[in-house]
Amino acid sequence: MEPIRQCASWGCFCRDGVTPQQLVTEAAKIGYAALEMPPTEHYDLIREHGLLIGTIVGHASLADGLNKRENHDRIEGEILANLDVAVRYGIPNLIVLSGNREGKSEIEGAENTIAILSRVAKPAEEKGVNLVLELLNSKVDHHDYQCDSTSWGAHVVRMVGSPRVKLLYDIYHMQIMEGDIIRTIRDHIDLIGHFHTAGNPGRRDLDDAQEINYRAVARAIAETGYRGLVGHELIPKGDPLECLRASFEVFRVA
Repeated sequence: MEPIRQCASWGCFCRDGVTPQQLVTEAAKIGYAALEMPPTEHYDLIREHGLLIGTIVGHASLADGLNKRENHDRIEGEILANLDVAVRYGIPNLIVLSGNREGKSEIEGAENTIAILSRVAKPAEEKGVNLVLELLNSKVDHHDYQCDSTSWGAHVVRMVGSPRVKLLYDIYHMQIMEGDIIRTIRDHIDLIGHFHTAGNPGRRDLDDAQEINYRAVARAIAETGYRGLVGHELIPKGDPLECLRASFEVFRVA
């Protein structure tokens, strides 16, 4: 098995006294491939240390997103602009978000989401950048969010039918909504362009105080031959840099 290419979410680890320079230096030293969702002013710092910028958010507003047709012109413009940023800095993924239902049925929300992703799929293909539709839980953290099941997200991705439109499979969120993580990953790996991790409950460290067997999940991902990034998006219980190291070790499989 090839080693899993790991990244860390900037806002989760650049905190509690950790400076940008410390985070970037330590991530490179540990062996991370990327940092994701950093402030724009640190893009050059990250690249100078040989790291990728793993993801940036492709458009404004988590709640007011792709599933509303009145947003499509705005979102198209934002995604096109961010595709240019992604090309400039070698960013492989833009995160896109369904938005909240706000009364929309699963069918209507999916049709609207398919429509806008189909509009921006060709530019993403031309730029060589993935648009990754994030799966989030609507039970605890993001009430009413529409893309809250693998089946809904997979349907959208399949209907768009682009090699550059994928799922962002967030293990923490899908543990809350569905469980059955390893089987679901194996069944949908061809549709997954990025992963996020965090312990459940609490969105904390990947330790034995939470319920997900992340070492088994890591092996299962590696066994599929997946070559994208796995991003740690958790809130450290203690020293962020110690958590950064510990999270990497959990996913150190070969």
